[in-house]
Amino acid sequence: LILIGGFVQILAGFLAFRKYDHLGGAAFLTFSALWSSYGATRIIAATYLSLQNITLEGFTAGSIAFLVLNAFLIVLASSFNVVLLCMTLAMELLTICFLLFTLENLPLPFEIAMLSIFSIICFYGATASLANSMFGKDLMMMGPPLFTVESSKKDTEDPPPCICPKSHCTSGLRTIAALLNTGAVCGVPTDTVYALAASCKHPQAIEKVYRIKDRPQEKPICIFISNLDQLRAAAPPISPLLWEFMENVYPGGIGCIIKKGEWLKKLGVGAGYSRVGTQDSIMIRVPDLTVLVHLIDMTGPLAITSANPSGEVDSTHHDMVISRLGHKLEGVLCDGESDEVVASTVVNCTKIDESGITIVREGCIPAGKVMQIFESVKNR
Repeated sequence: LILIGGFVQILAGFLAFRKYDHLGGAAFLTFSALWSSYGATRIIAATYLSLQNITLEGFTAGSIAFLVLNAFLIVLASSFNVVLLCMTLAMELLTICFLLFTLENLPLPFEIAMLSIFSIICFYGATASLANSMFGKDLMMMGPPLFTVESSKKDTEDPPPCICPKSHCTSGLRTIAALLNTGAVCGVPTDTVYALAASCKHPQAIEKVYRIKDRPQEKPICIFISNLDQLRAAAPPISPLLWEFMENVYPGGIGCIIKKGEWLKKLGVGAGYSRVGTQDSIMIRVPDLTVLVHLIDMTGPLAITSANPSGEVDSTHHDMVISRLGHKLEGVLCDGESDEVVASTVVNCTKIDESGITIVREGCIPAGKVMQIFESVKNR
């Protein structure tokens, strides 16, 4: 009886763990320990312990501990299924038998009845677990839970107001690229803060950026390219000093304002030429963020401005972009927390050969460091 009962409990516990039912597995293993302890002490106490005049006080304390532990299992089992609940209830009664036995006050008919009930439930539970586990479906009913715990949170969250793919997924990058190539405006991560992006091939998308942000028309929008070789291929009239300076600040959080010209069309700006920069100048930046560089390679140069309503703080997480502007956008490329909390540093380089550079806006790169880079390049 000890060997068979203990083995059945261990087998049932193993099957429960295999099905990732950790409560069921823990309950069965606990029952196995109690079953073996009860059977062993029942036999040993009837012979050896009584001959040696050894008391059962330690087993009394152990049975009380089992009662407390099993009471906790009863509460948990009531939220799983009827069979497990009945088994824990029967085990509680069997533990009471164990306690009465240690106190030498156990009626034999009560013990036989409890062992019989518990054996039947255990046999059914073990058989049901084995059959259901082997065939992968509920062939033997285990019964519904007595109660279920309802979560205070909504079962399903409200869908986002726009398409929000993850940046680490190639499919997500392709989704945003496809949207931009059709004239959509999307939120994208940069190496500083989140930005609104529009393809330079679609001037109407750049116009939409102004409306989304409530951005004054007199404030120009810059462009991002993926690497400096793209700029070389467009052959702008740039002096050696400016080339050297840009090679030292790109890629990174510094944007250079340079003179505008027809060379921008060779760069791929296209129909958006008149909607980026000013009439005479354009700010160009090469971001130091792999995912954005790959995106630009798929779309061509992007018109970029910070992803926040005009006059408000910058967005440093995709959730901020979605909550503030998501209902106005076609998509947001989700990349988590931004690397910086402020935008890029803007440097006017249009007169770099005559009078050097001037800091238009100090951002994530300190003005002192920018000037230090320029002086170093100039001295060389």
